[in-house]
Amino acid sequence: MRLTLVISSLSSGGAERVMSIMANYWASQSREFDITILTFDDGSQPPFYDLDSRIEHIPLGLAKKSPNIVLGLWNNLKRISKLRRAIRRSKPDTVISFANTTNVITLLAMQGLPIPIIVSERVDPSKYDIGVIWEQLRWIIYPIANYIVVQTQKVANYFPSSWQNKIEIIPNPVLFSKQIKSSSERLLTKYSIIAIGRLVEQKGFDLLLKAFATLKDSYPEWSLTILGEGSLRLELELLRDRLEITDSVNFVGRVKNPYDYLQQADLFVMSSRFEGFPNALCEAMACGLPVIATDCPSGPREIIRDGIDGILVTNENMEDLALAMGQLMSNEKERKRLAESAKEITERFRVDKIIKKWENLLDTVVKEQKRDDY
Repeated sequence: MRLTLVISSLSSGGAERVMSIMANYWASQSREFDITILTFDDGSQPPFYDLDSRIEHIPLGLAKKSPNIVLGLWNNLKRISKLRRAIRRSKPDTVISFANTTNVITLLAMQGLPIPIIVSERVDPSKYDIGVIWEQLRWIIYPIANYIVVQTQKVANYFPSSWQNKIEIIPNPVLFSKQIKSSSERLLTKYSIIAIGRLVEQKGFDLLLKAFATLKDSYPEWSLTILGEGSLRLELELLRDRLEITDSVNFVGRVKNPYDYLQQADLFVMSSRFEGFPNALCEAMACGLPVIATDCPSGPREIIRDGIDGILVTNENMEDLALAMGQLMSNEKERKRLAESAKEITERFRVDKIIKKWENLLDTVVKEQKRDDY
């Protein structure tokens, strides 16, 4: 099967990580799949995640900022035209597009082409603002897609009942931690909390810093390490300094292999205000870490079995977060109990199991397309 995958870039985000996992898995089945990835960036930066050499990655140079609405419309028309040509040249049996505005552009580019398309939302659309115009376009153009893939039932419920027959719920795949080669270098001190994500408001790192600050005097031996980069880095570093926890909190930046850190940590905390289906949470559990996560929309409740393999706390509630952190920081036995159950996630969201769901959907799409062609 010839598959063309479309995404804005292959940088260090969660959607990019999932697409690279899927593409690499399919490329390894070389006799069955021929994979092309089209991205909107110019290719000046290599993909953050490694790609199988059998994957054809074509950067289209479409990610240009527009100074005003008129140039914005013109640039988007050029994007649509260039993307359409690239899709046609790749000769796919099916196209898969990832993430809101990219999905809209891809659907517009494929108007009239006899090629089925699956679009996938990668975050909770009720919480993530893409702008009035893009939102209106999404409601107009999404019904044209053959299927819409979401990661949780909550996101599926966001869309109208008339769309439900073309919505599929497919969670993210989780790599086995033992499949990842780990560094022997000691990266974290004993008694380390770790958090991972873009340094943006969505991830709630301000809440995490404030919660950790309330615990520093009771647990002076504990440290907090945050992996990720983003627009709020300076603001978060200033908050850390104001809270007088500078010596205990380290912002590491982007890391290609978070497992090196996860396998040395003692506790993982996710403080997000909203999510889609958080990869980092799954990866932490796969490493056998006890985890605490906000019960935010959407994802954590579908991943964590509260009290069994992790702890859910009230969303955007710093006091609840600090309470849960303190309870686990003070109780090694409870950390070990949760950690042992957490590893079961590798079976629940195993890569081959999740990819099989995608392949079943691809088979359905191709069969329906052949039927419609007659």
